[in-house]
Amino acid sequence: MFTGLIREMATVKSFSGSVLSIKSKHKAKLGDSIAINGACLSVVKLFNDGFSVELSPESQKHLALENFKNEVHIEPAMMMGDRFEGHIVQGHIDAIGIIKDIKNNGNSFDVFVTVDKKFIPYIVPKGSITIDGVSLTVNDVNSDNFRLTIIPITMKETLFKKYRKGSKVNIETDMFARYVSHIISHQSKATQNLTWDDVDSISAKY
Repeated sequence: MFTGLIREMATVKSFSGSVLSIKSKHKAKLGDSIAINGACLSVVKLFNDGFSVELSPESQKHLALENFKNEVHIEPAMMMGDRFEGHIVQGHIDAIGIIKDIKNNGNSFDVFVTVDKKFIPYIVPKGSITIDGVSLTVNDVNSDNFRLTIIPITMKETLFKKYRKGSKVNIETDMFARYVSHIISHQSKATQNLTWDDVDSISAKY
């Protein structure tokens, strides 16, 4: 599990076949889970100055691989007792989004991201979303896109500074929205009349 708070901007040493090698200050251990641009990957090799992870064909199929170059976001998995600061992130990428527009508001930036319409029900206004591993709050949700507001320090210290119109990003939607939607869609006919109190009760269990 992760929090969506980027711990380091690491450097890609190489990406050949299924192996991604990272130069990092973080001292990983074999088998560690590390989120790289939001995707939970396992450490398979160590170096003096970093580590390697392996991407399965399934992972490569569902990730915006063009961002796995130069700098990448990394976040080691949470340890028991760590301070919880972002939101609950699994490192499971749901979709690839496309930057539709970026508007400079002076003291912030509005970023509009287009996503396949089937994922819109899992994106909640004022709810949480993860973009390339960064925990963010959704401002508005439309039929096929949503709006984020990025503060200057986030724009400066993350990959957001490199995004342009047409850039692809890894998206992990809100875990609770996915779980509740899945549960509701698989209710039997006898329990189809689910109330919001039922939904609150289900969410509280996770």
